Amino acid sequence: MKESNHSLLRHNGVSYLIPFILVTTCFALWGFANDITNPMVKAFSKIFRMSVTDGALVQMAFYGGYFAMALPAALFIRKHSYKAGIMLGLALYAIGALLFYPAKMSGSYYPFLLAYFVLTCGLSFLETSSNPYILQMGPEETATRRLNLAQSFNPIGSLLGMYVAMHFIQARLNPMESANRALLPEVEFEAMKNADLAILIAPYVFIGALILGMLLLFSFTRMPHITDSGKDNGLMQSISRIASIKRYREGVVAQFFYVGAQIMCWTFIIQYGTRIFMGQGMSEKAAEVLSQQYNIVAMVLFCCSRFVCTYLLRFINPGKLLALLAAVATLLTVGVILFQDVRGLYCLVAISACMSLMFPTIYGISLTGLGDDAKIGAAGLIMSILGGSILPPVQAALIDQGTLFTLPAVNVSFILPLICFVVVCWFGLRTWHRGKA
Repeated sequence: MKESNHSLLRHNGVSYLIPFILVTTCFALWGFANDITNPMVKAFSKIFRMSVTDGALVQMAFYGGYFAMALPAALFIRKHSYKAGIMLGLALYAIGALLFYPAKMSGSYYPFLLAYFVLTCGLSFLETSSNPYILQMGPEETATRRLNLAQSFNPIGSLLGMYVAMHFIQARLNPMESANRALLPEVEFEAMKNADLAILIAPYVFIGALILGMLLLFSFTRMPHITDSGKDNGLMQSISRIASIKRYREGVVAQFFYVGAQIMCWTFIIQYGTRIFMGQGMSEKAAEVLSQQYNIVAMVLFCCSRFVCTYLLRFINPGKLLALLAAVATLLTVGVILFQDVRGLYCLVAISACMSLMFPTIYGISLTGLGDDAKIGAAGLIMSILGGSILPPVQAALIDQGTLFTLPAVNVSFILPLICFVVVCWFGLRTWHRGKA
């Protein structure tokens, strides 16, 4: 057992501890970006007096950037290095965050979508570079566990993002409720909107400056160059090779639905909780803030569960554990749909404990054995994050219906995450049985 632990970050006499620590900080940085953004769907909807569907365009722009830049990122990494990919990702991340200032000056919603898109083009470079880099920082047999360990620091950044969203954005926005904002004269509305936008952009501008500091740190740090395998590395040949692998194809599908489920569960927990707490007599603002606190609890569960699951992977087949947690998440989602009180919110929070294992495990299983083709394979898995762009607006459109089948539409809308977890469970079972064959 001691040898197994030792070999997690050491291979062929080379220690990857310091590079692992530095690259792992990037996992926290994109976790921050992801989870400061989820509550902004509700915030932008209020600030610009829009529907939930229009506010969900934030997620479409955010995860659309992941999709658009994943393959270019993979090609860039193949030509240069993982380190170069990380540095370009940090640069785009910083530029996108700093673009929030001119977006605020424009007073329009759409420049913010552009800023999000640029920012997530950077995150796409970071994820396409960092995930396969971590997988290769040691022996292949511990790759999935190593990636789960690195991904354990992602929710720490997510928790910070949620905390900042709640205390430095949501709590400081004007408390006027959406219905009253709709009645404001245009001059008063513009003044309130500009004041709220000034509050909203401040954390983004700050993180942009911090990312520039990280970029400098990487530029002066010597990182290991992991050499290619020596096979024909033409793009079409790589795509043909990985497309012929059933495990990889199924992994891309599972990742699409998993990311969609994750973003839906975390984005619309605010709408779900707000309906419950306003029904108990709370004001809209107080209900939103309390709902965000439940979101933070969900992320704490996610973070703790990630470390627990990383430990369990030493003893349990990854596919088996993935299928088990996806099955539990499916049952909890049934509770989210059927319960119309705080019990449904408890189920929604508990789903995060099940989700913690899913992304890195699907990722690690899908890339196992791909060698240098993992650079292109990683792009396909990052492109599958498009699920976070496509599915949340569909759920938002359902929520805007108000009531469906005599149930609150926000409850019924969670049929979409339920379907997603069924797909993930199917992938886990397929992987487990394939391993037993």
